[in-house]
Amino acid sequence: MSVNVNRSVSDQFYRYKMPRLIAKVEGKGNGIKTVIVNMVDVAKALNRPPTYPTKFFGCELGAQTQFDVKNDRYIVNGSHEANKLQDMLDGFIKKFVLCPECENPETDLEEEDDDDWGEDTTEEAQRRRMDEISDHAKNLTLSEDLERTVEERVNILFDFVKKKKEEGVIDTSDKDIVAEAERLDVKAMGPLVLTEVLFDEKIREQIRKYRRHFLRFCHNNKKAQRYLLHGFECVVAMHQSQLISKIPHILKEMYDADLLEEEVILSWAEKASKKYVSKELAKEIRVKAEPFIKWLKEAEEESSGNEEEDEDENIEVVYSTTASVPKVETVKPANTKDDDIDIDAI
Repeated sequence: MSVNVNRSVSDQFYRYKMPRLIAKVEGKGNGIKTVIVNMVDVAKALNRPPTYPTKFFGCELGAQTQFDVKNDRYIVNGSHEANKLQDMLDGFIKKFVLCPECENPETDLEEEDDDDWGEDTTEEAQRRRMDEISDHAKNLTLSEDLERTVEERVNILFDFVKKKKEEGVIDTSDKDIVAEAERLDVKAMGPLVLTEVLFDEKIREQIRKYRRHFLRFCHNNKKAQRYLLHGFECVVAMHQSQLISKIPHILKEMYDADLLEEEVILSWAEKASKKYVSKELAKEIRVKAEPFIKWLKEAEEESSGNEEEDEDENIEVVYSTTASVPKVETVKPANTKDDDIDIDAI
């Protein structure tokens, strides 16, 4: 699958394409490493040596890199997801591939043979050089942070998210937040932190507002979805009088936003846990959620029945926000949407 070299351009007929980066994690323990399988093809599309973007990843991640040019193996130490590396590759492309004027990759890399090793040490020059360093490299304390306890690492992530909110840049910081969670190796617990920082008694509006942030953690990650439900319980505990009666609607909002899968919700509803809230409140939350749980089960049964009958019309379960019980309506089938969610396109 190919993507635009400049991924900020959404034109499907954009002439400059490159393969989507493929990463394969090998080894375990201290020997774990990520092999960038198609780095040669990606580098060829960028008109750059494959060692350059690989070394860029190493600098950004604070990890050692290895090059086996003969066998086309380009390696970054540690376990790194392909999507994370693809986002970093965007930074490399912006800095070293795209023309600053037209933003097209119509540039050639030239190495200047400059023997002048003088360095401008003025305060302004130092400030300018620091600004050129990415946030990843500037704040890099990878080895030290990973030696901390899980609780300490979660607190670091909490402070990171809270700072983004206080600075007024939280709306556009979803990639930075998930990258920090991955750096700290607490990605699954990210939704627990986000709920504490971003949610209050206006949680239904905030679910829609910060959907992209939560999707980066919860998409195809059932463990992260369970932590989202734990965080939801904590929010209810803090704003119990305002939210206790709205629990079915809040869960429906999360379900419609693709943040929670049916299987995770039903499993959560079966057993109350006192790990994050009191046992009594956990039970009460599940009792209040019963109309939505019942609707989920009935919707699954209706869906199974329709597939067996193979009729022209579908039965769609419509959840009423005003009634105490769900209602069933017969509607025309809508166009089937793609199961794969492109978070960057939201």
